[in-house]
Amino acid sequence: MAFDLLIFGGLLVDGTGAAPRLADVAVQDGTIAAIGDLSGHEANERLDARGHIVTPGFVDLHTHFDGQISWDDDLMPSSIHGTTTVVMGNCGVGFAPCRAADRDALIALMEGVEDIPGSVLAEGLRWDWETFPEYMDALDKRQKTIDYAVQVPHDALRVFVMGERGIRGEPATEEDVTNMQRVLRESLLAGAVGFSTGRSDNHRSRTGAATPAAEANERELIGLAGAFSEVKHGILQAVSDFDLGDGPESFEREFDVLERMAAAAPGHTLSVSLAQRDQAPNQWRRIIARAEEASAKGLPIRLLTAPRGIGVILGLEATFHPFIGFPSFKRVAHLPLAERVAEMQKPEFRRQLLSEKSERLAGDGSSVPPIADWLLAQIDTIAFRFFTLGDNPNYEPTLAESIGARAKARGVRALEEVLDALLEDEGHALLYFPVYNYAEFSLDNVREMITHPLALPGLSDSGAHVGTICDASFPSFLLSYWARDRKKGTIPIERVVQMITSDTANYLGMHDRGELRPGLRADINVIAHADMRLYPPKMRADLPAGGKRLLQAVDGYRATFVRGELIVENGKLTGRRPGRLVRSGTAQTSAT
Repeated sequence: MAFDLLIFGGLLVDGTGAAPRLADVAVQDGTIAAIGDLSGHEANERLDARGHIVTPGFVDLHTHFDGQISWDDDLMPSSIHGTTTVVMGNCGVGFAPCRAADRDALIALMEGVEDIPGSVLAEGLRWDWETFPEYMDALDKRQKTIDYAVQVPHDALRVFVMGERGIRGEPATEEDVTNMQRVLRESLLAGAVGFSTGRSDNHRSRTGAATPAAEANERELIGLAGAFSEVKHGILQAVSDFDLGDGPESFEREFDVLERMAAAAPGHTLSVSLAQRDQAPNQWRRIIARAEEASAKGLPIRLLTAPRGIGVILGLEATFHPFIGFPSFKRVAHLPLAERVAEMQKPEFRRQLLSEKSERLAGDGSSVPPIADWLLAQIDTIAFRFFTLGDNPNYEPTLAESIGARAKARGVRALEEVLDALLEDEGHALLYFPVYNYAEFSLDNVREMITHPLALPGLSDSGAHVGTICDASFPSFLLSYWARDRKKGTIPIERVVQMITSDTANYLGMHDRGELRPGLRADINVIAHADMRLYPPKMRADLPAGGKRLLQAVDGYRATFVRGELIVENGKLTGRRPGRLVRSGTAQTSAT
């Protein structure tokens, strides 16, 4: 019998951490049928992978496709970066469960927290659900390019049960907690992969209000974790400031709450986000230490990490840039880009603009996080953290390459150099600002984070922060930079692939993927690793209601298969859509 597909001559990096080896891969009926020397076998289709690596498809734990999945069957940009399974519903935000009366509130929340324009969401969302099982069924009717799984977001769950009281952040009553627990358990039994909560002051709704679950008390969190007691599958995810800047006692108190939450869901793993933040540059080490202590006590806590600086993209077309709060800029902000640039280039406008200071951006009525004002107050210093990425983006630039250093060399104010940089390319220029993970102008700390035994790669935020962040390329960056290009401290390619395949799949309980092994799903990448490269992010107007988003192109993906179907060929989508909803646990009917 002929195989459906034979990928021959490639260097197998199979996702287990084993050393790469030459082998052929045969696919039959969407699964891997055989691996080895298959030169004597027939196949309906053959793919010459000589000179390429062959890997499992990547599994991204931290995306925000919750809105985009309603209108985008391709799930760009993840699908062009080798990712074949994504997890949505992170950080406690999402669109289900949701009553009709609360739709606008959840749109305002997602617009503020995840920088997705409300007009885009209002036009693009289909809203053919109320309960979470109805949401999953609605999604399951539509085929996508890649697979996706959903978590139950705390904010939506709270509003669904508590209504306006939940939006105002009122403490949940015992009855509220019981009802939330019931809805969460029902959702998990329907196949939700887990539950997420957000406890960050940087997360604000469109109006500047705190997120509904931001100040949820310990009783509520432990009660929700208790919903897992009768369910065999599922993970918990939390993002927290750990009471940033409030001192060691506040940090310990917050971690204690999360640890007790983990303890209330025995047999289930809690992940927390890990990053180095300027306001508390050593906090990440304390998070690691507490996670190690918890694990030693039998409480599984994992650390979601990013493989580079968590960077904001600044530009006149982007959501943010340093002049956005300046009075003179506000007067021209409404103009089309070309007219705005023309005004900003006039000598009198320029002199006036550079003589001003930013007005306050955060606070009541604004979704801008407080960190923005903190950063703009020290713009002359922060400009030493602004960089141009170039045609071959450099995500580990030196201090000497910064905009601040360029200004110093020219003998001008940093703000003047920032203005000049933003006006380049007729105002289309974009600057890279690594807000987190780059306090020492090095990725050495990042290497320590991502190679820690408790670490899991994540935080791409793909589908969100569409005008601010462009990190769906994290898997491509891991492969091209950490496994190949970094001059000090590379990571073996077999370990890099293991991180983004079997490590992430096994964490989710998706044991049907993540490795190249007979009997598992044929989610496969064929990659010209030597030629892999990232291009600088570009703004594209392809969202509903004319919305714009940042996308980052990549070279190197010869082919990507989902369930044995070719979805990407030479970096281009083929139009095939074998992706479906992954239901976890006993409801896992769509994953096989």
